[in-house]
Amino acid sequence: QVQLVESGGGLVQVGGSLRLSCAASGVIVSGNVMSWYRQAPGKERELVASITSGGNTNYVDSVKGRFTISRGNAKNTVYLQMNNLKPADTGVYYCKHATGLRDYWGQGTQVTVSS
Repeated sequence: QVQLVESGGGLVQVGGSLRLSCAASGVIVSGNVMSWYRQAPGKERELVASITSGGNTNYVDSVKGRFTISRGNAKNTVYLQMNNLKPADTGVYYCKHATGLRDYWGQGTQVTVSS
């Protein structure tokens, strides 16, 4: 099993930056996809960014040019650098580890952008 723990969330002003981290433990398989999702109150969960084991990345249009997803050197961590934050970025951010066999989710970390 894989356990994921997110950190780095908090309260920031419009235009500020945050760096989210996701630490994975357990059996980490090769060829996995790591993703960041977010969910605002009353809205459905949204895929924000993903990265494959080969380093290919994908972003939702609303964050392109502002957010960057990356893997750590040990491949057991994933980061989301968020710049020029907007109120629409507010929500709970979740890390997901997809093995092809099943998906593993973290508990989430709150990001609040105040205007």
